[in-house]
Amino acid sequence: MLWSKGISGLGAAAAAGTGRLRHCGPRGERDLSISVASSLQTHSVKGKFSLSGSRKLFFDTHALVCLLEENGFTTQQSEIIVSALVKIMNTNMDVIYKDMVTKVQQEITLQQIMSHIGGVKKDMIILEKSEFSALRAENEKIKLELQQLKKQVMDEVIKVRADNKLGFNLEKSRVKELYSVNEKKLLEIRTEIVALHAQQDRALTRTDRKIDTEVAGLKTMLESHKLDNIKYLAGSVFTCLTVALGFYRLWI
Repeated sequence: MLWSKGISGLGAAAAAGTGRLRHCGPRGERDLSISVASSLQTHSVKGKFSLSGSRKLFFDTHALVCLLEENGFTTQQSEIIVSALVKIMNTNMDVIYKDMVTKVQQEITLQQIMSHIGGVKKDMIILEKSEFSALRAENEKIKLELQQLKKQVMDEVIKVRADNKLGFNLEKSRVKELYSVNEKKLLEIRTEIVALHAQQDRALTRTDRKIDTEVAGLKTMLESHKLDNIKYLAGSVFTCLTVALGFYRLWI
């Protein structure tokens, strides 16, 4: 009950001010200093900085003990609470100091970095003198090889062009020959067609003449048959008339 009561009244007592905190007796201060000293001696610090050398507590532990006693805590409880707070602060400071360096360490690190940069510069100079010269020689060699390759490629291109041109000319001449042969064949075919047309025309002419002759002969034959028929009809008519006249005369 006393512990919970003291914790609940700690905030109100802290707000009341620090004017009353110096009224604790010398016994409490002596006991507190002994307790805090013993707690600091038993506390192991893992960081690079010690509490006595670099760390400072920015609050009055004796005043905090007096404040706790005024709020109902006993002297032993107050000292235990303050010792726990100191341990917690030391632990937090250890965690913070793990990510921090001192000015001396910073200067040492800077010197190491500068020496490393100087070594890198020296390595770059050596590399420029050795590797860059080798790279230049390699580049020159590659350049010569590229020039030779370019020359070979150009020779091959010229050769291919010449072959293509020769093949094109041969193909062109072959096409011309085929064209001339086809022209001759066409001319011969045209001549044959003209001869066939002339022969057909002659045959048609002879056929027409023959037809005309036959028609004329038929016409002549028809005329002669017509005259013969007229003669036969006239003779028959005269005969009939003579017979009729004979009968008529006999009758009369």
